[in-house]
Amino acid sequence: MTDSVLNVLLGLVASAITAALGWLAQTLRRRRRLGRVQAFFGLPAGGDCLLVVNRHAASVHSNSVQRDDVYALMELSGLVRECGGRAELVAHDRVRQGLGHKAEFCLGGPVSNDRTAAHLASWLPGVVFTPDRIIEEFDPDDASVSAGDETFRFVLGDNARTGQAFVLLARLHAGPGGRPVFLIAGQSGVANHAAVRYLVANHRKLARRYGLDRTFALMLRVVNPGAYGPDVVELASDVTAKASARPVEAAA
Repeated sequence: MTDSVLNVLLGLVASAITAALGWLAQTLRRRRRLGRVQAFFGLPAGGDCLLVVNRHAASVHSNSVQRDDVYALMELSGLVRECGGRAELVAHDRVRQGLGHKAEFCLGGPVSNDRTAAHLASWLPGVVFTPDRIIEEFDPDDASVSAGDETFRFVLGDNARTGQAFVLLARLHAGPGGRPVFLIAGQSGVANHAAVRYLVANHRKLARRYGLDRTFALMLRVVNPGAYGPDVVELASDVTAKASARPVEAAA
């Protein structure tokens, strides 16, 4: 074997080893990244989670779901599948289990989701939605959600002004070692969809800020949903401390 042929073979071997090491390093990075995502959402490979479905608040049919909420559920299902988990769709009034056994995504505000109402009362008592029930004559200008001394008002919007809607995005932990509950409680279906998109796009940033096992509660603003749909959403306030604190009247 001549020196030139040997040099070519050595070069090929070195290239193959370099390519293999690069592929292995990329695979390990992807696995570590996926592991962090799974830990943040409480979704190990093969793990189960609940997608708690709300009802269409304006419909007379109890099993009706608003169109934008369906879109939000589809994106959540994609997230669960990406983590290697299995999603179970269950109606908000059919869940009869505690927290921590399975990861849970609870969609919709307390008016359309009884499970959300229970979570707010137990874990985030400082958050109040107005109105807090279905009423016959609904005035959008009176719709608001508050956390402590902060109030976030819904603005319907039209061609003459910019509307806005708010949505509470929260992660709750029932105890050490338990699976988290993610609350997506918005003032509209578009707001719910926007919060899901925010969660999917920013979960790495949220994990860096709040870790893998801390509760957080964020109020998000959906800007002009009538024109932009769920695409323009921004952080309005971190209300974690205020949401977790029980109101003085209730405490007394």
